[in-house]
Amino acid sequence: MEILDRDLQSIQEVRNLILGAKKAQEKFKNFSQEQVDKVVKAMADAAEAEAVRLAKLANEETGFGKWEDKVLKNKFASNIVYNHIKDMKTVGIINENTESRIVEVAVPVGVVAGLIPSTNPTSTTIYKTLVALKAGNAIVFSPHPTAKKCIIETVKILSKAAVEAGAPEGIIGCMTILSMQGTNELMKHDDVALILATGGEAMVKAAYSSGTPAIGVGPGNGPAFIEKSADPELAVKRIIDSKTFDNGVICASEQSIVVEACSREEVIAELKKQGAYFLDKEESEKLGKFILRGNGTMNPQIVGKSAQKLAELAGLNIPENIKVLISEQNTVGKNNPYSREKLSPILAFYCEENWEKACDRCIELLMNEGKGHTLIIHSNNEDVIKEFLLKKPVSRLLVNTPGALGGIGGTTNLVPALTLGCGAVGGSATSDNVGPMNLLNIRRLAYGVKELEELKGEAPEEASDNISEDTLENIVRSLLLKLNS
Repeated sequence: MEILDRDLQSIQEVRNLILGAKKAQEKFKNFSQEQVDKVVKAMADAAEAEAVRLAKLANEETGFGKWEDKVLKNKFASNIVYNHIKDMKTVGIINENTESRIVEVAVPVGVVAGLIPSTNPTSTTIYKTLVALKAGNAIVFSPHPTAKKCIIETVKILSKAAVEAGAPEGIIGCMTILSMQGTNELMKHDDVALILATGGEAMVKAAYSSGTPAIGVGPGNGPAFIEKSADPELAVKRIIDSKTFDNGVICASEQSIVVEACSREEVIAELKKQGAYFLDKEESEKLGKFILRGNGTMNPQIVGKSAQKLAELAGLNIPENIKVLISEQNTVGKNNPYSREKLSPILAFYCEENWEKACDRCIELLMNEGKGHTLIIHSNNEDVIKEFLLKKPVSRLLVNTPGALGGIGGTTNLVPALTLGCGAVGGSATSDNVGPMNLLNIRRLAYGVKELEELKGEAPEEASDNISEDTLENIVRSLLLKLNS
């Protein structure tokens, strides 16, 4: 009987997918803007039509979050992302500056490797496919093993829609035989131009160390500071809306609340009124044992579980109407689970003497984990908001909005995205909410505007090669025709 090596099968599958994607992208890169946009719209429409079914598949397979909220995430990834990118110029000449005499041309990077997490599997697949193909690329996915089925089904829907709209077969691929060796082959393959990595810290580090250019994101650990000028009822409502949305699996969701001493009692009363349960010391210790694993990473048992499930896991008795669990803390550190990222309805609560001390506490929390990611402030004091903006080591400072939905661009005007860059401080290649412009290169045509004598401060000789704006445009278009022929 023939025995097949699964790791070798996985590697071979990846090589076949990359080969198919490369051939498809060679054709796709010559599509007009109109042709690309037709493909992207078809995929967005198909994904939105299947938003409910895919949400239920993701919830059933992973056990994370709420399928009703996953519907909204799928619609966000299809409809809202599409409406943001649909009018972008991503093919051919995308900018002409006759004054500076520079012309910019969009150049697809080629084949993109898309690493997909289990927390937002279907929505992230939809989003990455739309932005990759909008930029003229092919994409091959490596699904998280615990979300394999729903990711593969999402890819089938998107691929069918793309091909029916004129895209070449193979433009979207997905691993079905999963192994670390296969994913490593995907990340290190010579024909993969860029890795778009969303997931755990170890996986993102592997992407950056693969030798292939990568855009990856680190963990979130966003503090929410309720400054004394804020409306406590509205601030608490936004925090609970965010922390309970899909049971807290979005990395931009709040992980701790920081308040000033003068508003402590008012905020605590409002939290309790709106469904928060403050754990006592013994209860905090019981739940704390489940937040981190022995290796110091977040325990997947808590991810995306409701407050009731978390209490059951830790052997706690809480009222049925409780939405979030809160533990009062006064320390920050790698061994304090409440000061770390908790992708579930668990919050730490810190009280500081004044806003300056609260500012310091937020920095301490971020430097402990989540630096470069997101901070939320609830305030009507523009001076304090500006101080936070200038000092915080984050890429997103969200004001008076739910963290989870504000960070991804749902309740703010940030670029709608499910991959949120953390900048250099967070070990990321970008601080952007990643969109199509992050997934293409810019080729620049630049005409000389000075002679050597001018650089030396000498009077230049009379120029004899002045070109009119009309002539410049004709030259550029002639060059593009030659490049594409």
